[in-house]
Order: sequence, then C-alpha cells, then structure tokens
Amino acid sequence: MMNHFKPVKIGIIGVGHLGKFHLQQIQEINTAKLMGIYDQDLQHAKEWGNIQGIPVFDTLEGLLLVCNAVSIVTPTTAHYEVASRALMNDCHVFIEKPITKTVAEARDLLRRAEKKNLIIQVGHIEQFNPAFLAIRSMELEPRFIESHRLAPFNLRGTDVPVVLDLMIHDIGIILSMVPSPIREIHASGVKVASDTADIANARIEFENGCVANLTCSRISQKKMRKLRFFQHNAYVTVDFLLSVVEIYRVTDHLPTLRENELSFKIDGHHEKYVIYQKPAVEPQNALKLELAHFIESIQHRRAPVVDGHSATNALEIAIRIQNIIDRADT
Repeated sequence: MMNHFKPVKIGIIGVGHLGKFHLQQIQEINTAKLMGIYDQDLQHAKEWGNIQGIPVFDTLEGLLLVCNAVSIVTPTTAHYEVASRALMNDCHVFIEKPITKTVAEARDLLRRAEKKNLIIQVGHIEQFNPAFLAIRSMELEPRFIESHRLAPFNLRGTDVPVVLDLMIHDIGIILSMVPSPIREIHASGVKVASDTADIANARIEFENGCVANLTCSRISQKKMRKLRFFQHNAYVTVDFLLSVVEIYRVTDHLPTLRENELSFKIDGHHEKYVIYQKPAVEPQNALKLELAHFIESIQHRRAPVVDGHSATNALEIAIRIQNIIDRADT
C-alpha cells in the first residue's frame, strides 16, 4: 500500500555518541525529513553537520521552528527542559530513556502533550529488539521472571544510577507483560566505581503472584542482556544481545513436531515430553524500527508502543528501587 502521508519534519537535539546513531537511522527512514541538528556544543555540531551535509542550528528555537517532531538525545538532566520547549513549539517528541529525571517532570510533560494532542515516545529500545518482537505476540502468563543486564564500565551513562541507566529497560518490559499492580519491592545495590550504585538487584512482587528478579551491573567483564520467563509448563529465554529466543514447553503427550522443534522425553512417575523450539529471529536494526515507529505514530495519530505513560510508570518503579537502595546506604 502506498504511503500518502507527507514526510515528518524532524530535528535531532544532541549529537553526542547516541545522537549520531539517531542521525544515521533517521536519514534512512523515507517517511522522515531530517531538518537539521542542534547541540549545546555548537562547534561539535558544525563538525558533524559538515560531515553529514545537514543543516546545523545556532539555537534550539531555530530548529524547533522548522520541525513538527524532534528526537531528544541529551543527558537526562536536560530532558525536561528541552522536551518542554519542543512541546511549546508544537513538536511531537521522542526522548531517550529515562523520560526525565523525576516523575513530577514526566507527568508535567504528559499534561503538556495531552493538552496539545502531541505524541511522546520514549527510547526503551529493547522493546524493538528483534528477539523481543519474536515473543511479543505469544500469550505468556509468567509466574517468575529473571533478568540480567550486565555491561563493562563506561563513564558515559554514569550521570544516572545503574537502575535508571540499565535496569529500567527490563522494568519497562516486565510492566508491559505482567498486567497486575505491584505488591512489594525489595532492592539492594553497591557503589563501586561511581557516586551511585553500579550494581543492583531488585525483587518485584506483583499482586497476581508473579515475581520478577532483576540484576543489573555496569562493572562486569562481559556483556549480558537476558530475560527468562517461567510459567506453568513453559520456559522462555530471550537473549537481547545475541537476538536469540528459546522456548521449552512440557506436555503429557508427544505432539506432531514442527520443522524447528525438537523433543526430549522425561522418564518418571508420569511420562512427560519437553518440546524445544528456537524461533527464527529476523535481523533488524532496533533503533531504526523504534524511530520509524515514532514517525508512523505521528502520521497515524496513534499512541506509540512505549508512550509517555508507560515510560513514566517504568521511571516511577526505577526511582522506587533506587530510593530503597539509597536508604540502605545511609
């Protein structure tokens, strides 16, 4: 079907490490028209603009005046101010996670956007990871969830605690998959190389009985980004780093196997079978999918998958976890 929508005029605010990737991917989306970039470090912006052959604006207002959407890739501390100015100029907003530094700031942005009928999407990129997309349509009812998100130390990102930098990805995913209020949260963390916790663990207990155990670290030797879902007669593991999904199902009778399935017999008091499946995961650029989804949401006037409300909920839980860690540290 032909796309009869006009390209969305979009600008990029912040062209540091991550902003450059936004720039590259937006240039490949034919439903978006990149109007230019702005960065507080004007000299850096001009150098990058010259390399890419795109307009560089001396002021934020100058860029906002020619756009109807922006991608905000600044430090978290600037998210609220920049997004507020963008919304005041009638621009739809994509903001890298976390949405803001505080829940109050996030809720104020939501009120501003709703008043002007503008879209806010937040960059919880793992929800566009091809491995997660492969299980999104599955009817999962997890009773226990385990996540590990580990990374080597990198000074970039230490402007926020590891919970808001890394764990918030898994918090957002888990909240999207468990339709139940939270009953209780336990958490602990340790400062190692920075002024806030560099390694943290949280246990989230939901009212429906589901329990999620989350571990994150930014001082690990090796990278790991895995989620495991356990439910009655099934176990699903998602490797976000390798884009691999594995599914184990337990049945009383051996069904007719599909082409990509294997079976293992379990001998015991009651004979059972384990059906192993490794679904095909189509290689895709998650950032490009995420930004293209933002453009489509604007064109079709519909809420994005990770809208401002779901991102605010994830932020609220992340801050609750961080507050528990901070209280234990005093």
